[in-house]
Amino acid sequence: MPAISHHCLAICKQYGIDPDAVPQHVAVICDGNGRWAKARGLPRIRGHAAGEEALWDTVKGALEIGVKWITVFVFSTENWQRPDDEVGFLMKFNRDVLTMRREEANTYGIRVRVLGRRGAPIPEDVLVAIRETEEMTADNKKMTLNFCFNYGGRAEIVDAVRTLAAEVAAGTLSPEEITESHVAARLYAPDVPDPDLWIRTSGELRLSNFLLWEAAYAELVFVPVLWPDYRREHLYQAIAEFQSRHRRYGDIDR
Repeated sequence: MPAISHHCLAICKQYGIDPDAVPQHVAVICDGNGRWAKARGLPRIRGHAAGEEALWDTVKGALEIGVKWITVFVFSTENWQRPDDEVGFLMKFNRDVLTMRREEANTYGIRVRVLGRRGAPIPEDVLVAIRETEEMTADNKKMTLNFCFNYGGRAEIVDAVRTLAAEVAAGTLSPEEITESHVAARLYAPDVPDPDLWIRTSGELRLSNFLLWEAAYAELVFVPVLWPDYRREHLYQAIAEFQSRHRRYGDIDR
């Protein structure tokens, strides 16, 4: 295990965090961009743009405290129902975030991956940006940043079941053999550990189809802060709350 930096120790002391029990994987629903913009009399797209700073401050904060995996929900399979101008903006915005930030991510040793359904209706330039960013950062080891884009938890499970069904039809797997491990191995990123800490901003108290399989035993933290106002300090507070809980995984207190 690498030595814990003095900076990390100082943060842990300030927020009452045990540096040896930092969650390995943190998942975040970045919610509240539209309401943030509306409260300021701005178009909704300005809220999405403001959320970029929140994202990178949170990612850097996670990196400096030792989180190894962070997964953020940026565009769901249901978001295609939004107005065309907002969807168009989000496609361009996510493409630009990938292209403009990948050098910085690479410098910090962050591997970037995009989880979700690929192909139409995602524009080709966005798919190119995804592939190029993943290739550029593929060998980085300090942290993995997963963007859930054109993602839905139910869609992910359906896609895994379709893969299993094809294997059964091909005779390489029998229904009686299928276990939870078989399903997990066919999710979008089977190498990613299940999230320990699952955060939703903006005060909404819903799962919203985010990592439904993987978050079965995650600790859920809901915060009233709108996403553009979220910063690493809020992450540290969530980690402190996470550490105050006792995870039993269906067992009883001993």
